[in-house]
Amino acid sequence: MRSNATIALVDDDRNILSSLRVALEAEGYKIRTYNDGNTALEGLLEEPTDLAILDIKMPRMDGMELLRRLRQKSDMPVIFLTSKDEEIDELFGFKMGADDYIAKPFSQRLLIERVRAVLRRAQAREATNQANGSAGVLERGHLKMDPERHTCHWRGEPVTLTVTEFLILQALAQRPGVVKSRDALMDAAYDDQVYVDDRTIDSHIKRLRKKFKAVDPEFDVIETLYGVGYRFKEC
Repeated sequence: MRSNATIALVDDDRNILSSLRVALEAEGYKIRTYNDGNTALEGLLEEPTDLAILDIKMPRMDGMELLRRLRQKSDMPVIFLTSKDEEIDELFGFKMGADDYIAKPFSQRLLIERVRAVLRRAQAREATNQANGSAGVLERGHLKMDPERHTCHWRGEPVTLTVTEFLILQALAQRPGVVKSRDALMDAAYDDQVYVDDRTIDSHIKRLRKKFKAVDPEFDVIETLYGVGYRFKEC
């Protein structure tokens, strides 16, 4: 992972900002802090970071709304922090496009490991793209994915994907007609040290379908095989 990566911390609790800043700077990361969503949105759109860690419950603009607005312009990796423990919040967070989710209270060591895992996935993708060059462009029917530029188009229209969504779709599209189990998709999109359950993959698939159907209501190339997994329809 990039030890010089820049991370944005967004939380209205100054004690949490201070303690996380110290912990992450000790790991070699550059840190920018914001104590409300509005200020963070302005700063992150003007100067994106390699990763953003967002608290969900904040005044003025909460983390969910901040992520929604960021996703209109940016695909930077995002980890949610929250004091909420309802399962629906976690699933909704993934549907919104979060890359990971940590419930308070949490250990700083856990957070650091999650940060490393998310950055490692992003860096691995970039390294692969640089090695492959333009040959890495993937085209399947109306789908065109350029890993080097992290761009995705359907019928010529751009579709903005998070790192995790991009990796899941890429894994499916690389072998049309071949069924990918949820475990296989987890392996493609997540570091093996990060635990996610089946519902997390299902949430990402639902989010992918929603994004593509916003461009093309007839989009149907990601097929569900109940009890087995998912596959990209053969063109």
